[in-house]
Amino acid sequence: MLMKWLSFIKQKKVSETSKVRDSLARFCVGDGLDIGYGGDSILPTAICIDLPNRYARYKETPQHLHGDARKLIWFNNNCLDYVYSSHVLEDFDDTRAAIDEWLRVLKPGGRLVLYLPDEQLYQKHCRRQGKIPSTHHVHENFSLDYIKDLIKDRSDLEIEHEMFPVGIYSFELVLRKKQ
Repeated sequence: MLMKWLSFIKQKKVSETSKVRDSLARFCVGDGLDIGYGGDSILPTAICIDLPNRYARYKETPQHLHGDARKLIWFNNNCLDYVYSSHVLEDFDDTRAAIDEWLRVLKPGGRLVLYLPDEQLYQKHCRRQGKIPSTHHVHENFSLDYIKDLIKDRSDLEIEHEMFPVGIYSFELVLRKKQ
């Protein structure tokens, strides 16, 4: 089933997730959550959460939960193997609080798998394309370094994977919650 799903997705590369599925799906093992999935989940087995009215709509795959990703009220502490999110974290005023909440639900050994935009490269891309940048991005300095600076003092995390740049203006970051 997974191979059929991945083959289908590869044929329709339109979402941000579809651009990094080959690179990041390998970190999404076990029971996990796809935050802000927009209709194209990282894996067919992911629990999908988005706003009641999705920001993006790439396909019509099931959305399991509707609500605010800053408060994962459906989940106990230490209950998931991974949390995946693509191009959502940059929309939150309090990035650290969102990361803390996403890490709260991860089991020790679990992974926070992120695919995010570098805001400066994103802005340049928009200018080159003559497009208006997203008004949802709230941090003009949002970047891999910005995220790494937020977590630098956390002894409960280790960086398992990072890649920059990815595509035109994004980066990948996988954090593992230590035992």
